[in-house]
Amino acid sequence: MNQRIPGRRTAAVLGTTVTLVSTLLLAPSPSLADGSNGDGGSGEPSGPPWAVVATGLDNPRLLSFSTRTRHHGRHHGSGGKHRASLYVAEAGRGGTGPCVEGPEGPACFGLSGAVTRIDKGDQERVVSGLPSLAGEGGAGASGPADVSVRGSWYAVTVGLANDPAVREDIAGGEALGTLMAGPLGGRAPRVIADLAGYETAEDPDGAGPDSNPTGLARSGGGFVLTDAGGNTLQRVTRRRDIKTMAVFPERMVPAPPFLPPGDIPMQAVPTSVVRGPDGAWYVSQLTGFPFPAGGASIYRVVPGQAPTVYASGLTNVTDLAWSGHRLYAVQIAGDAGLLAAEGLPMGSLVKVGRDGSHTTVADDLPAPYGVAMHRGKAYVTTCSVCAGEGQVVSIPLR
Repeated sequence: MNQRIPGRRTAAVLGTTVTLVSTLLLAPSPSLADGSNGDGGSGEPSGPPWAVVATGLDNPRLLSFSTRTRHHGRHHGSGGKHRASLYVAEAGRGGTGPCVEGPEGPACFGLSGAVTRIDKGDQERVVSGLPSLAGEGGAGASGPADVSVRGSWYAVTVGLANDPAVREDIAGGEALGTLMAGPLGGRAPRVIADLAGYETAEDPDGAGPDSNPTGLARSGGGFVLTDAGGNTLQRVTRRRDIKTMAVFPERMVPAPPFLPPGDIPMQAVPTSVVRGPDGAWYVSQLTGFPFPAGGASIYRVVPGQAPTVYASGLTNVTDLAWSGHRLYAVQIAGDAGLLAAEGLPMGSLVKVGRDGSHTTVADDLPAPYGVAMHRGKAYVTTCSVCAGEGQVVSIPLR
């Protein structure tokens, strides 16, 4: 692993795209295709059993069930009388170029991003040709990061994980760093909000332009989303205006052992947002370099107020989901943290208590990322930084 201190904004990029993980792909990724939970062949499972419901995905990130009425929340299941389908955002595997310099080397543009629908055991890419950036081999791509489907219309965040200025060097890459929407099975989607452009113009955290739209939630006729590169929570109004709801501060943390002793700045890197049963917004935090174990928090955001810490002591959190009044979180690298990972990081799904404590529901998940709830089960994306090897697994909440 490269043991230099990343630049201030590069640190955020490393966290938001998890491109650090792509440099750790030294061995074939663990497979959950046999229904096991990655116990390394010991015969002693470390979590509840689960089932694989989708395979062959390209860098699968966040996911959600379709809804038809406004009162159905993104992560609360579908409710209603219609059959809900599960939709997964695939960041793709990049393409043949143009290429730009990324945090781990050249990243090449392509239209390999997609949205996959999972319904009654069948999976189908229902949206394809979305923007994607990735290095050689396609691992750790930036592209479609989250998806929300209401009726026959979908919205998808498209990541960038870079200075928005790089889009000028990518023919066809103007949709990177945006919120897009369109009809399923219909015409091509269009950009409805340019988050990267907003970051360039406003730079709410004052750290210089860097944008990576990630988590997405509906709010009335608009949307609330996280910009992990910009360390912000944004609202896109019904009129497609962009407004900053919250800025998440960097923190000083101890330097890792291979650096001189002392504290170094760590970017916040908010990754996902979900509305809680109390009406507030809850935001997950991955953290930037040095990705410390126990250094991630879950923030609670009430519009018009500064964000507060709801729970702390977690590690590299990528997504949140409520099941009733119980909050669950995905840790992409478990309790060890990304910096300690050897090979593909093994993460976990945890239940977060009201006192901020957390208990493990399932662990030894290979690079998990997104979670959605439905009828007593958690659906989690795994191998989220793998091209062609990503999966979705269902985990009973017992």
